[in-house]
Amino acid sequence: MTEEPSGLLALLDRKTVAQIALGFLVAVVVLGLFAVGIGVDEIRAALSGAQLEWLVLGCLSTLLCLTAWGKAWQIVLRVAGVEESFRRLAVTYYAATFANYVTPLGQAGGEPFIAYVLSRDTDASYEGALASVVTADLLNMLPFVTFSGVGFAALVYQSSLPAALEPLAAGLMGLAVGVPALAAVGWRYRFSLGRLALRLAAPVARRTKRLGLEGLRERLRELNDAFQRIAQDRRALVSVLAFAYLGWLFFALPLYFAGLTIGRDLDLLLVLFIVPASTLAGLVPSPGGLGGVEAAMIALLVGLLGVTTATGYAVALIYRLASYWFALGLGGVAALYVIARN
Repeated sequence: MTEEPSGLLALLDRKTVAQIALGFLVAVVVLGLFAVGIGVDEIRAALSGAQLEWLVLGCLSTLLCLTAWGKAWQIVLRVAGVEESFRRLAVTYYAATFANYVTPLGQAGGEPFIAYVLSRDTDASYEGALASVVTADLLNMLPFVTFSGVGFAALVYQSSLPAALEPLAAGLMGLAVGVPALAAVGWRYRFSLGRLALRLAAPVARRTKRLGLEGLRERLRELNDAFQRIAQDRRALVSVLAFAYLGWLFFALPLYFAGLTIGRDLDLLLVLFIVPASTLAGLVPSPGGLGGVEAAMIALLVGLLGVTTATGYAVALIYRLASYWFALGLGGVAALYVIARN
């Protein structure tokens, strides 16, 4: 077994904390410049009379989303032979969400974090825990491509897709078709791809002690075993996908509630398109896609609904309060608890 990564210690490393803080600072400045450019008075007017009970419902939807995804992880871990109480695992999942949301480009911090914690809390090896976590995350990609495809189809059917957004829509449809196709091809040729990965990693492994070929080979084997176990257990696979889809529905609903907060009743099918589309902007190098997601959402709301830029900014701001900042606060508290627990 390879040496456990210092996932928790990395979160406390001064250099890492400084980089994260700088990323937040830059993103907040960008959002501030957006507000100034749009007009602070116009945004304030759009937010006047906001009904905060809808914002509370948006936060509750985010909590249910994270809880559903945590349940999906528990099922995958159980198939892998890792027994963990749901209450304990849910807290760990909230902490992993915090790691994802403070990491530039997202999804780069949470998986090693939760695998490290699970290897400490259970009898699972770090490789086995990481393989199970990655398996659950890959299965969670299916609702993303499904919802984006459904939303795109609805917009095309209603003939309400502006020409300026056609490239983005085409990209989402490409993902909706390409991700399942790539997954099928990857599964079919997984052993060949594994050998290719080892050959590509060999030159790097010879130049650094941080990467060992034996450790990489073990992790690939554990990942393949995790995929095979979940594929063979059809009932568990259906349960994981059910919770994944439920989680994605709750992930999208905060945008609907954000519209209601300022008196805008958004079409749910439109929401199913806008949320995945704006999530793609989370690939910008800022914590949780901060700045990029908001900019993309404003453009989509203005282009699809014809609302003013100030209204789009207000809806995007409320959505991110419920879906990002609330999750960040919840995950931060959970991360402190998990660190103390371990």
